[in-house]
Amino acid sequence: MITATRLESVKEYYFSKKLREVAGLVQQGKPILNMGIGSPDLPPHPSVVEALQAGLSHPKAHMYQSYQGLPELRQAMADFYQRNYAVDLDPNREVLPLMGSKEGIMHISMAFLNKGDEVLIPNPGYPTYSSVTQLVEARPVFYDLNEAAGWQPDFEALERLDTTKIKLMWVNYPHMPTGTKAQAATFERLIDWAKKNEVLLVNDNPYSFILNEEPQSLLSFPGAKAVAMELNSLSKSFNMAGWRVGQLSGNAENIQAVLKVKSNMDSGMFYGIQQGAIAALNAPSSWFAELNATYRKRRSLIETLATSMNTTFDPNSVGLFVWAKLNDDRLTAEAYIDELLYEKDIFITPGTIFGSQGEGYVRFSLCVTEEQIQTAINRMQA
Repeated sequence: MITATRLESVKEYYFSKKLREVAGLVQQGKPILNMGIGSPDLPPHPSVVEALQAGLSHPKAHMYQSYQGLPELRQAMADFYQRNYAVDLDPNREVLPLMGSKEGIMHISMAFLNKGDEVLIPNPGYPTYSSVTQLVEARPVFYDLNEAAGWQPDFEALERLDTTKIKLMWVNYPHMPTGTKAQAATFERLIDWAKKNEVLLVNDNPYSFILNEEPQSLLSFPGAKAVAMELNSLSKSFNMAGWRVGQLSGNAENIQAVLKVKSNMDSGMFYGIQQGAIAALNAPSSWFAELNATYRKRRSLIETLATSMNTTFDPNSVGLFVWAKLNDDRLTAEAYIDELLYEKDIFITPGTIFGSQGEGYVRFSLCVTEEQIQTAINRMQA
């Protein structure tokens, strides 16, 4: 059977392929330390699991659920945005629960992009922006971010673009993979630029509570709702990656457009998971403080490890990763990763999987225990 031509535009996800290789080494008895994946290893707040368990026996638990999620979940999401970002959202018209924000990237693209439309994608940036763009037969147009400019967009370069076919722009702050926070001026200028050029701006915002004292939402800036939407996720900040719960926020018209796609793609989120998500969104702020205390200890050790590898990093970056620059140019990022994997039994992520601007960089995950990080340090010093 001949596959669809759209599959020719994308490759298998890097981690899908590389983790098979890592698993093969583990099966051979190699003591691999996997420090490349941002999959939280800590549990969610206890109330989350309790709410899931209670939801299992609810009379509606095994029925189809609303495509828009439970009203109580939408209200919890709206309350969370008001409490933490000072953003007012109508829970009935401006909030759409998702089965993870990754599906939101596809739904948004299907709702707004036609064949041949162009999409602005950060380089470096999350690879799914590009692959989904290609799967819907639109064309990725990369805008470069670099360390010298603080990983902020180059607005002079944006102004020079021919925007005739540009329909959508992906933004991701706090930025993955670099951990850079958005400057207020960046969001303000992006809103003005999008309005002037009639481009839909989408901020992907899953990392704003990890090691970050100043969570920000693009939607908190004046005029944002007219031109922008925002994705958020419970995966990283709430240790619920496997639960698959995300959120899309924006004006009612844009939300309705995405709902048209979503309602043809699934039959609603499991009732118990929605109850768990409500509990997570209402967890006390002290829980974030405890979680971040753990991540700070891990980050301190990761910085020691990164230094032992002759890399440099921004100590003020936030989020679930440490983005580090290789100071030895004898190897490419991917060659360095393979050398590390086969000589030291340590796996971290090469920056090039996030785009050409990631060459010369590597990414460490904080989703590993202090003991594992110390073991990696010992291996580097041996």
